[in-house]
Amino acid sequence: MKSPGPDAASPAWAEAAALSPEPNRAAAFVRQCLALAEMELRKLRHDPTELATRAIQPVLWLAIFGEVFSRIRAIPTTGRLPYLDFLAPGVLAQSVLFIGIFYGIAVIWERDLGVVHKLLVSPAPRIALVLGKALSGGVRGLSQGVAVYLLAWFLGVGINWRPLALAGVALAILLGAATFSTFSLIIACIVRTRERFMGIGQVLTMPLFFASNAVYPIAIMPKWLKVAAHLNPLTYEVDAMRALMVRGGSSIFGLGLDFTVLLAVTLAMAAVASRLYANLVR
Repeated sequence: MKSPGPDAASPAWAEAAALSPEPNRAAAFVRQCLALAEMELRKLRHDPTELATRAIQPVLWLAIFGEVFSRIRAIPTTGRLPYLDFLAPGVLAQSVLFIGIFYGIAVIWERDLGVVHKLLVSPAPRIALVLGKALSGGVRGLSQGVAVYLLAWFLGVGINWRPLALAGVALAILLGAATFSTFSLIIACIVRTRERFMGIGQVLTMPLFFASNAVYPIAIMPKWLKVAAHLNPLTYEVDAMRALMVRGGSSIFGLGLDFTVLLAVTLAMAAVASRLYANLVR
């Protein structure tokens, strides 16, 4: 007897069906990850107002905080980089952080709607589900990157428009969003309720942001904060963006180390999240 199941025409069932196995394992793995990212594009297409509301925070940081501190010259920057140019990559990284760190609440919503159950019974390995979620967080980060670039250009920031620099920033956004999306997924798997998750997410965002080089250089930090900044993945994301996004920007740690740290943290977080993912339905 054929077991009952969801309607094959429903979007959730179609998404689970997209994760079916293929003869070529590598191709199947990539296809499974892309299927999850395509889900995110579909959500953005159905709710484009989210992009506009997320752009409010970068406007406040660049147009108000950045402009004021550019005039008073209270914060030194590396080289002769204007403070607004110094701040723009940090604001972009902050936007990616906020998108990633609160991504777990969407996963809890999916659990409540039954989508997570369907994904877990699909043939796709859990690591593919987690990396697909991380990639979908990167899709949201890229959309935010476009908004920050346009705002920074309007305010007179010296944007580096070279194709390789733009590609490097896009890669930093993807890795940064993946890092904090998988971290957020771990938190969601542990707390499993929206109320607890929102409280923890709000507690984590500001320390991660201010314990980085997003709004001031590491050189002026006290020693204990320098240690925290060096352990913070956001510091390496900002460092890479600052070298690639603006003319005259430079990397303190080197782009190789920046991307290596982001990739290593993402893979470590994904490995932990894949083990905890089933906790959402228990």
